Amino acid sequence: MRVGLDTSPLAMTQAGTARWLRGLQGALEARDDVEVVPLAWGGSHRLVAVARDLAWYPWLLPRAARAARADVLHCAIFRGPRRSRVPVVLTVHDLAPLRHPEAFPAWTRLYAATRLRGTVRAARRVAAVSEFSRRETAELCGVDPARIDVVPNGVDQLFVPDGPAAEGDYALAVGTLEPRKNLPRAVEAARLAGVELRIVGAAGWGGVGRRLSAPSIRWLGRVPDEELAALYRGARCLVYPSLYEGFGIPVAEAMACGTPVVTSRDSAMADVAGDAAVLVDPLDAGSIAAGIGEAGRRRGELRALGLERARRYTWEHAAAAAVDCYRRALA
Repeated sequence: MRVGLDTSPLAMTQAGTARWLRGLQGALEARDDVEVVPLAWGGSHRLVAVARDLAWYPWLLPRAARAARADVLHCAIFRGPRRSRVPVVLTVHDLAPLRHPEAFPAWTRLYAATRLRGTVRAARRVAAVSEFSRRETAELCGVDPARIDVVPNGVDQLFVPDGPAAEGDYALAVGTLEPRKNLPRAVEAARLAGVELRIVGAAGWGGVGRRLSAPSIRWLGRVPDEELAALYRGARCLVYPSLYEGFGIPVAEAMACGTPVVTSRDSAMADVAGDAAVLVDPLDAGSIAAGIGEAGRRRGELRALGLERARRYTWEHAAAAAVDCYRRALA
């Protein structure tokens, strides 16, 4: 099977979507029954991103897939063509621009309001990264659940419990500095719990970075994966009280490193972590602080539960689910 894979998101971000795309691409390329043809256009400049939305996804990408003689076109985000002679599989990571448009820049809000739903509905199959995103896609985009497959995220092999660990007594937060990551409440929770908070993530938008100044806060920016794994291993817990995610890759990575997880209840992260995490009210800093304390008291138990839970999140499993989705698109 020849798969045209849109790799343009790699030019736009190095966060969760890029981690998913690199992991899935590598696992697909390792299979004998799939030939991956990467398709991409443009760079990272904001104006190029707008041009990509207006020209590449609706017009040039389906032509490139046809020219590459692809059997199926896999669009890696909720941007893609509404018309394509090559069957389209479109991945939905989350639908945050529809649920929380106020948390996004103007162009993303405009695209979501005018193009997103129609683009998702036009795909032959939709690949949601979690059961949560599957439900969201059916509800917000009006897609028949029978056309939506779950193709989960995986965890890279360097995120394991054995290895170097960062020193110190700290809680760890991971995520781009943007409003829905809920970092100001994580900061307040760490203050209430009396623990240092180290934050890993690129600068984002919404003025979040200006609200993270405190003596017990260390913003480390973006770090290499080897350093991130060491930070997971050394942390008292991962604090991930995001207001909205489609999966929450840091939750799976932390569990794979044997690190207790404190994350939002009634969310995709609750589905991902199951009973292997402390679930809290993300709107209540006191609840998050109490979760940090509970994670410390239950460290051994949560470590064992998390390691077992993380075993289901491999890129090989994700690639197998993706290939099943491709076959359904071609049926």
